[in-house]
This record gives sequence, structure tokens and C-alpha cells, in this order.
Amino acid sequence: MISAPDLLNFALIVAFVSLAFAQLMCMVRLVLGPGTGDRILALDTMVINALGLVILLGIHQGVTIYFEVSLLIAMLGFVSTVALARFMLRGDIIE
Repeated sequence: MISAPDLLNFALIVAFVSLAFAQLMCMVRLVLGPGTGDRILALDTMVINALGLVILLGIHQGVTIYFEVSLLIAMLGFVSTVALARFMLRGDIIE
């Protein structure tokens, strides 16, 4: 019979590998993306994948500071995506 901690460790390993693979695929899209919009979307997805990796690291280590760090990453990712999209549409970020 598999114990609960072993099952949790297995789930964490699967999640780490899945997010790392998703991060690599986003890097490929970032490099090979045919347009600027594809590259911005790849960067936004990479921020979300990094957010997931930080949260998984916090769960694995049992430290709550990683959850606060993930909030900061999420806010910075949102602001940077909006700034890049605005620059792409208008050519200027601040009016």
C-alpha cells in the first residue's frame, strides 16, 4: 500500500516535470514565434509557469514565504504583459 506522503511526493514530482516541460515549450515559442503577439503570449505563459513552479517549491519545502513571492511574481507578470501589449498597440507605454 502506498502511503500518503509517498503519493504527495510523486504528485509533486509529476507536477514539477510537467511545468518544466511547459516552460521549455514556451521558450521554444518565444524563440520561434512568428509574430510579436506570439512572443508576448509566450512570455506571459512563462510567468504563469514560473508562478506554478514557485508554488510547488513552497509546497515541497513547507515554507509559506513562497506563496507571498508568488503574489509578487503574478503582479509583475500582469503589469509587464499589459505594458508590452500597450507598447505593441500604441508604440508608447505612458501617455
